[in-house]
Amino acid sequence: MQKLFKNCYIMDQKCYDVYGLSEDLLMEHAATAIEQIIRKKFKKGKKVLIVAGFGNNGADGIVAARLLKGDYKVRLFLPFGAKSKMAKLQLERAKSAGVKIVQKLKKSDILIDALFGAGLNRELNSQSQAIIERMNALSGYKIACDIPSGLSKEGYPHPVAFRADKTITMGALKEALYLDGAKDYVGKVKVANLGVSRKLYEDNTDTFLLEKKDFKPPLRKEQNCHKGTFGHVAIFAGDKEGAAIIAAMAATRFGAGLTTIIHNRDFPIPPYLMHANTTPHNTTAIAIGMGLGNYYDDEVLKKEVINVKIPVVLDADALSNPKLLEIVQQEREVVITPHPKEFQRVLKILEGREVSIEEIQKNRFKFAQKFSLDYPYVTLLLKGANPIIAKEGKIFVNPLGSSMLAKGGSGDVLSGLVAALMAQGYSAFDAAINGSLALALASKKYKKSNFFLLPIDIIALLEELL
Repeated sequence: MQKLFKNCYIMDQKCYDVYGLSEDLLMEHAATAIEQIIRKKFKKGKKVLIVAGFGNNGADGIVAARLLKGDYKVRLFLPFGAKSKMAKLQLERAKSAGVKIVQKLKKSDILIDALFGAGLNRELNSQSQAIIERMNALSGYKIACDIPSGLSKEGYPHPVAFRADKTITMGALKEALYLDGAKDYVGKVKVANLGVSRKLYEDNTDTFLLEKKDFKPPLRKEQNCHKGTFGHVAIFAGDKEGAAIIAAMAATRFGAGLTTIIHNRDFPIPPYLMHANTTPHNTTAIAIGMGLGNYYDDEVLKKEVINVKIPVVLDADALSNPKLLEIVQQEREVVITPHPKEFQRVLKILEGREVSIEEIQKNRFKFAQKFSLDYPYVTLLLKGANPIIAKEGKIFVNPLGSSMLAKGGSGDVLSGLVAALMAQGYSAFDAAINGSLALALASKKYKKSNFFLLPIDIIALLEELL
């Protein structure tokens, strides 16, 4: 996993004060990272258009223009001129190297956005919006310098943003790149070192980015075992039993030794699943909420779910049930898996707070972190384009999912995956991390049209997660 930061101002200052690096040197390293990407991907002679702002982010782009000049057909567009001290200095250097300044946006093979960097806290004016919209309309491979121009510090277009194929962010990864609103704009993200390694540059943080290599599947290493060795998941079915069946199928496929669907009426289920009216005595994890509705009365929920100390996953309809939400106060292994609207409902029930979904989405890190501190026994898995797993103030972001998962039933699969891992002895936190990664990584194995994926396809693709 990699570290995530709100911004890099303090770490840049450390470069000046501790490592004796000048602002000029940091800028040279930032631009060199852009140069190297272009040299690696494109042959010499290609057309490069760099759109640079008036400040230091623009200066990074101006330096890149100088570094590429000679081997590439470089054009520099400065819609607002150069105003910061470093921008003016770098512009003089670029002119001395023969970089050509153009007065309008032109078609190119590579388009570099160096208009605005991190920390944009105002809505773009009409001129800036028009420039970014024109940049988006142009063809060519698009690179954003630090953060795509127009993205706010909350990771949302303000009101428009540059759509990059690749973002080269300076020094360290920023949170704004991994908020849900940024996912359609950042493309692939690469960090540019600024004169020292990231190990020396980066400070401590409570926010982290998950990677494929963080996935720890429930591989069976012991041979002297039986089905009970791998736990027993109890999935509560309700008004819409199909959701529970999907979750149970996922749990079984993800290694649970036994899986039982709890319900007081019979309905068709796959033959490898079991059916019972009450929680089996040897249950090692419970999942409840998927298609639940108001099927069970409070007494049944107390007896079968609330008053037992078995690890539990609360999803979907469980998150609108005040009785079931009492579980978040228990000293117990608990995972809750809300999407933003369900999280809004959870906050209202538990705390009486009226928070809009828009506010939650723009401040996902803040809301997730506060919730995890207020309810330290709970692992929060906040769904979204980039799901967040939060536990005791620490935040872990999973950027590996895609729009293929935006379909009914994907969340039921996730609940089954998490419950299976808890049944096999994973902590709630580790189960949430690995269940979320498994869902995303399995979907990436799907090779057909991205609108065609079914929940059962995800379950089938679990076999490829070695």
